Amino acid sequence: MKRLLRILSNCALVLGLAAGVAVWSMLGWREALGLGVIGVLWLVLTRSGWRTLSVTRVGLSTLPQRLGSASVIVVGIAGVVGVLVALLAMADGFQQTLRSTGSDDTAIVLRGGSQAELNSVLTRSDVNVIAAAPGIARDTAGKPIVSPELSVVANLPKKSDPAVEANVQIRGVGQKAWKVWPNVRIVEGRKFKPGLRELIAGVGAEAQFAGLKIGKSLRLGGQEWTVVGTFQAHDAHDSELWGDLDTVASAYRRGSSVQSVIVKLTSPGAFDAFKAAVTSDPRLKVEVSTTRAYYAKQSEGLTKVLRIVGLVVGIIMAIGAVFGALNTMYAAVAARAREIATLRAVGFRNGPVVLSVMLETLLLAALGGILGGLVTWLLFNGYTASTLGANFSQVVFQFRVTPHLLWNGLKWALAIGLVGGLFPAVRAARLPVTTALRES
Repeated sequence: MKRLLRILSNCALVLGLAAGVAVWSMLGWREALGLGVIGVLWLVLTRSGWRTLSVTRVGLSTLPQRLGSASVIVVGIAGVVGVLVALLAMADGFQQTLRSTGSDDTAIVLRGGSQAELNSVLTRSDVNVIAAAPGIARDTAGKPIVSPELSVVANLPKKSDPAVEANVQIRGVGQKAWKVWPNVRIVEGRKFKPGLRELIAGVGAEAQFAGLKIGKSLRLGGQEWTVVGTFQAHDAHDSELWGDLDTVASAYRRGSSVQSVIVKLTSPGAFDAFKAAVTSDPRLKVEVSTTRAYYAKQSEGLTKVLRIVGLVVGIIMAIGAVFGALNTMYAAVAARAREIATLRAVGFRNGPVVLSVMLETLLLAALGGILGGLVTWLLFNGYTASTLGANFSQVVFQFRVTPHLLWNGLKWALAIGLVGGLFPAVRAARLPVTTALRES
């Protein structure tokens, strides 16, 4: 009967722990701070709290003698938090780069069924029909602000290893592109001239690829091109090379076709009327979205993969950290068996003993979480990396170690500490006093 009760008690403990971890994972920092304040008040203002603090102080005083085993918890949890936050920071940075591209008052038109620019083909007659649609803004001369664009992919050697080549996107644009993409600014050199084989490089592409300094020549599409400027857009365009539309089309044998048409709308509210007019025109078969929505959609697939990888790796490492914490705290409880038994013999109840062991583990876990988050922030926040985007070209972005990610990392650390400290704490409370006093 005793054994059955013990099994049922353990099952209830596991279920309660799982429910507690699930609830904890959903808490925001305000709710968690509120729980922390309640806990501190309980420790300071109640008799049981004072007893728990007393037992905890005794345990913490022995940490110098258990420095090696305690560091296993701290370093293990710091590793979990560091890897998890770094992978999620990579996903957030990539997503933010694409989501910051475009706006709600510009629209992109692709061929029907196309998921990205590289899959789309539009004719010049399509461009003329689109340019006549309602809702498009006009320049001072009364002409619609429409930018037909062509995207091709070329291989260039990487700066980090010239023997390795990677994809770079070359965008052919017309003169209206500067009004459609007003955030694109020349930071060095000048704009390309129409009709000439000249290119300007985004700051991200210039940092990643060799041979993109102003004045350098490179061979693309079987022709020699000259880099005449560097531009910055603070979005995905920083990873591209820009050139004259007709010249790029000629070099890559694209004839008079384009892949996308970007239009400047009179206002964000004009999008619905523009989309309705273009998609209902029998001469066209196209997909229409705002440029902000288009680039946000391009980030979804890879961002999801990166986050899943981060969570899977984090869970695997967290399991290892939990076992490390369990072994360490079981060893700590065994080493302090006489001390804990003496405290119970002089009147300390099981509650303060359990809470003191858990509190010690949570403090070590919090230290590990803070350490892992701090190291990740110092090493990776703002770190520039590149990856293959949904359009098969290399996208340069920066890791974003945000307060939200750091808080999530700390929550993981405390959850690991909770799981790793609970069972040793229960063992310390369940161990018969007479048995514990005989242990060496």
